[in-house]
Amino acid sequence: MIETVLLNDYQEIIDVWEQSIRATHHFLEEQDIQYFKPLILNEYLRAMELFCVRQENKIVGFIGLSADKIEMLFIRPEYFGEGIGKELINFAIHERKIGKVDVNEQNSQAVGFYRHMGFEILSRSPIDSFGKPFPILTMFYVENR
Repeated sequence: MIETVLLNDYQEIIDVWEQSIRATHHFLEEQDIQYFKPLILNEYLRAMELFCVRQENKIVGFIGLSADKIEMLFIRPEYFGEGIGKELINFAIHERKIGKVDVNEQNSQAVGFYRHMGFEILSRSPIDSFGKPFPILTMFYVENR
């Protein structure tokens, strides 16, 4: 069941984010993770709607949504492949009518996941929104591929 994330969940959310980042974003160095972590916790989480999946009273995955885009999707690594990401993406697409996402090109696992879910690449930027040299793919959901 998908639940709304509350302010007092933010520390657990950032823990999920960090575990997931370390398992999937091998192109990031430790200083990159330490740069992004306080920004995510103190600014970005508050700038979007957050939803999560809990199992045994523990957040195992979450999604962050803006008005028109999936801003974040992170799953605890030990729950990869269990359908949590798919559940959250389907919620974004079908319940919230959001079918656009930016993905780090170097995170081939995420690119493959979004393709599997019905997303196609719309455009590519050689840098991320922070001006860092991490190429970003803008992908959009195609309902009837």
